[in-house]
Amino acid sequence: MGAKANTPEAANNLLKVLRVLLSYAVNVGMIASNPAIGVKRYRSRGEGIHTWTESEAAQFEGHHPIGSKPRLALELMLCTATRRSDAVRMGWQHVRGNEIAVRQEKTDEPLMIPMHPKLIEALAAVPRTNLTFLMTERGAPFTAAGFGNWFRDRCDEAELPQCSAHGLRKLMATRLAEAGCSLHQIMAITGHKSMSSVAPYTKRADQGRLAREAIRTLRAEHEQNLPNSETQVYPTAKKG
Repeated sequence: MGAKANTPEAANNLLKVLRVLLSYAVNVGMIASNPAIGVKRYRSRGEGIHTWTESEAAQFEGHHPIGSKPRLALELMLCTATRRSDAVRMGWQHVRGNEIAVRQEKTDEPLMIPMHPKLIEALAAVPRTNLTFLMTERGAPFTAAGFGNWFRDRCDEAELPQCSAHGLRKLMATRLAEAGCSLHQIMAITGHKSMSSVAPYTKRADQGRLAREAIRTLRAEHEQNLPNSETQVYPTAKKG
C-alpha cells in the first residue's frame, strides 16, 4: 500500500483484492485472521477512472464509423452502461425485441435494458452466427482483459489516450443524471446496488442545473431593473 501512495486508486484496488484473497485463506484454514481488515483506504485525490466527455465520444465516433468493431464496442458499452467483463459475453441470445438482457458478472444482477437507436444501428451490421457480438481477429470471444487492451488501442487511434472502456459506463451514468433521472432510474440501467455509488453523478448534474437556473434568474432580474436606455442615454430635447 505504501509503495503505491502516489497512485491512491491503485493502492485501494490492491487492498480490495487482498481482502478477498485473505478472506478466502481464512475460510479454508490457511490463516487465522485477515490482516487486510481494518487497513484504511487512501483518500481519493480525484474521481478515479476518467469519465468520457461528450466531445470525446464524438471524436471516437468520427474516427470509428458505424460498421466498425470499435464503434460497435463503444455503442454496446455506452448504451447499456455495461462493464467490459459483461460486454464481451453479450450476443444475439440476449436480445429480446428492442431490449437486451444483461446479467452482471460482478454483482450477478439481472437487467433488461431498452436498446438505444444508436445501439440498434450498430448491431444491424453484426452477423447472427457468432456466439458474442465482439470477436477477436481470430474469431474467438474476447477475454475481459484482452478486450480492455484492444479498446485502449482503439482509443489511442482516435487520439484519446485518457479514455478507457470503463469511462463509458461513467459517461452513461452522467447522461442519465443530466437528463434528470432519479437515483433508482440510473441504478436500473447501471446495475449499481448502492445509492452512494450513483449519488456523485446526480449531485454534479444537480449542481450544474441549479447553477444554470441561478444565472438565468440573475440575468432576468438584471434585465428587469435596467433603466430605459432610450430615455437615459438619448433624452428628448426640451422645446423652447
